[in-house]
Amino acid sequence: MTSEARVARVANVARGTTEPVDGLGGTAGREPARLVTDAGSGMTIEVAPHRCFACGALNEHGIHLDLHVDGDRCWTELALADRFQGWDGIAHGGIICTILDEVMAWSLAATDNWGLTARMSVDFKRPVRLGVPIRGEGWITRVRRRLVETAARIVDPVNGDVLATATATYVAADAERKAELQARYRFRLTPAVADPRPDGGPA
Repeated sequence: MTSEARVARVANVARGTTEPVDGLGGTAGREPARLVTDAGSGMTIEVAPHRCFACGALNEHGIHLDLHVDGDRCWTELALADRFQGWDGIAHGGIICTILDEVMAWSLAATDNWGLTARMSVDFKRPVRLGVPIRGEGWITRVRRRLVETAARIVDPVNGDVLATATATYVAADAERKAELQARYRFRLTPAVADPRPDGGPA
């Protein structure tokens, strides 16, 4: 990507608290809200702590993905822990599908869109080893009214080997449902804040 986004866990600026979303579980004050700085669009996405298995800060059993968005693309880097094992030393295929689904779903975020997965197809190219850094990347390929088509891949960030690929179709929420979800998760798009680091480099 030409411009990378920075993800940081920060306090809910609007409320001045670190409370979880009402009704979504968790302990107040344990985890701050997620602030995603979208360098491509110059917008930030603020989401209160929640229990999503893939990206939720309050799910003690989850993957806890740090998601970065840049325009209509999303990426994450991580090394999977032993608890996500399938065969000995290898990540479970369902976990790989979850990561692919999440980066594709978040690729819709900077377009102020919300969608549910309607269908998804995955090709497993090579085993994903536990404890080894991997990179998940997702992007929008086509938008047809309320249907958003996406693609994704998981790669070895060291040598570029493709470990898994996917395509998916998401059904975008209508205006009423989107407003309901945005209120529940305290979601909002705001102008990007200035990077506090002098050089603007990685944290």
